[in-house]
Amino acid sequence: MGILNVTPDSFSDGNTLYQAGQPVAEKVLRRAASMVEEGAKIIDIGGESTRPGASDVSLQEELDRVLPALELIQRELDVIVSIDSSTPQVFTEAARLGAGMLNDVRALGRDGALAAAAATGLPVCLMHMQGNTPADMQLAPHYEDIIAEVGDFLRQRVTACEQAGIGRDRLLLDPGFGFGKTLEHNLRLLNQMQRLQSLGLPLLVGTSRKTMIGQALDRPVDQRLAGGLATVVMAVERGAKIIRVHDVAATVDAVRMTEAVMMETKGEQA
Repeated sequence: MGILNVTPDSFSDGNTLYQAGQPVAEKVLRRAASMVEEGAKIIDIGGESTRPGASDVSLQEELDRVLPALELIQRELDVIVSIDSSTPQVFTEAARLGAGMLNDVRALGRDGALAAAAATGLPVCLMHMQGNTPADMQLAPHYEDIIAEVGDFLRQRVTACEQAGIGRDRLLLDPGFGFGKTLEHNLRLLNQMQRLQSLGLPLLVGTSRKTMIGQALDRPVDQRLAGGLATVVMAVERGAKIIRVHDVAATVDAVRMTEAVMMETKGEQA
């Protein structure tokens, strides 16, 4: 899954698509096409920054950012487009324009989100975040057993989805690295992530360029690729089925190599 942030305040790359405060269609398409060429099977478009401390955007602003990018990519590229949003109206409009997936950091927790997502018929990724919003998620995160607590939260959201008419066959789960978690929490979550396979649903993991890598290695955001690839390898070994990244080509190689070794081991055991 390649990340396409059409925001001016993303922690990593969103502002590179802006000029004089406006997204440039040619840059959006060029970036998406490059990721597809490098091996991305899904492009994840986000119109709201969810970095720690980020403020909410208005509905109209999010629609104005996301929908033109979605339309352009749908028209020009053969790729699944995921919408990184928590907003019911964005779900509805994106589905109408051909989006193939919804990716919600708030796990359909906003008013009306469950019903809107159910009505689209699209697959949905539910993410764990401790705290109510990105604005306050890093104030004082605390866990007694992070794997158990993340698992319990995701299990509850799956139940809520099923009650709203979203079947398990449409659900994916994201443990939410960096969302309401300290470095220690993130490292433990990755180390023991295989325990989340007991939930019985595909796992999506996004660690690309995140603060956890910077803290562990003392690297700025533009020097975190090597550390990020290490997290990708461990995530795949522990059951991740979708990897959400900025650097697609290098990640594809890391995933393919990891899977080659894992499949050899399985074949030997068989």
